[in-house]
Amino acid sequence: QVQLVESGGGLVQAGGSLRLSCAASGRTFNSYAMGWFRQAPGKERECVAAISGSTIITFYTDSVKGRFTISRDNAKNMVYLQMNSLKPEDTAVYYCAVGSSMLVVRRTPDYWGQGTQVTVSS
Repeated sequence: QVQLVESGGGLVQAGGSLRLSCAASGRTFNSYAMGWFRQAPGKERECVAAISGSTIITFYTDSVKGRFTISRDNAKNMVYLQMNSLKPEDTAVYYCAVGSSMLVVRRTPDYWGQGTQVTVSS
C-alpha cells in the first residue's frame, strides 16, 4: 500500500523559512516524478514544484521561483521542499504527490499525501 506522509509545516513569520519533507513508502519511487501542491482556503489546489525521478527536470510555479527549492533522496524515498522568503500568500495546506511522469504529477497525480499546514504571519 502506497503511503505519503508530509512533515515540517508550521507557523512562521513573513521572510522566514520552512522545510517540508515527504516520506514515501509502499513501493520504490525512483522512476516516478514527485511534487508539492498547495491549497489555500477558497482556492484551487495548485502544483508549486515537481521533480523528475532522475532529478534532472524540475518545475516551479512562477510565484515561488527563486524562493522554493524541491529536492529528493531516492535512496530514502524522500522528497523535500525548502521554502525561503515566505510570504503570507504562501499560507496553505501543502500536499506531497507522486506521478508516473512530470506531466502526470503536475496534472493528475497517482498518489497524494494527507497534507501539512503552513501558515505565514505578516
